[in-house]
Amino acid sequence: MKAISPDERKRLDELVHPIADAHGAELVDVELSSDRSGVVLRIALEKKGAAAGKWTTEEAALDLDACAKVSRDLSPALDVNELFAFRYHLEVGSPGIERALRTLADYDRFTGKEAKVKLRGTLAGQKMVQAKLLGVAGDLVRIEEGPRTHELPLSAIESARLVFSFGPAPKPGKTANPKKQKKQS
Repeated sequence: MKAISPDERKRLDELVHPIADAHGAELVDVELSSDRSGVVLRIALEKKGAAAGKWTTEEAALDLDACAKVSRDLSPALDVNELFAFRYHLEVGSPGIERALRTLADYDRFTGKEAKVKLRGTLAGQKMVQAKLLGVAGDLVRIEEGPRTHELPLSAIESARLVFSFGPAPKPGKTANPKKQKKQS
């Protein structure tokens, strides 16, 4: 995987922000990765104002049409500015329900949600923990792992993602949605 240099990231932000803004969106994340088809530049966007509020990921998600419009406008801008010296495929989308957490604002916004947190060091002998987000205190991320509460500097976290939970399983003999039960004749 290729890394985006600070200069490339700054130039990328300068290109993406006005285009996203024109479509009622805001930049959430940028990722450069490799897959079978080559290098992929992924741009994650949400509805404008989502990051400042306490919107759910579903409420903040852009629809496919909005993502396609941003992609259509962003692609030529990236080509003209020759931001990268290598070939890549552009993907524009929403971050999804198991979105990455990158900033203190992300950890604060998703207070109360479960996340998988990969640490640069270890915490109670573990490099990866699944924990409930408790928000932030100053410049520290607060998490609850089982009975323990931890406060970590953002620099101690290598990566983190929200964890989607289906909720409790239905009781044996019951269906998850009684409206969908078939009538027995």
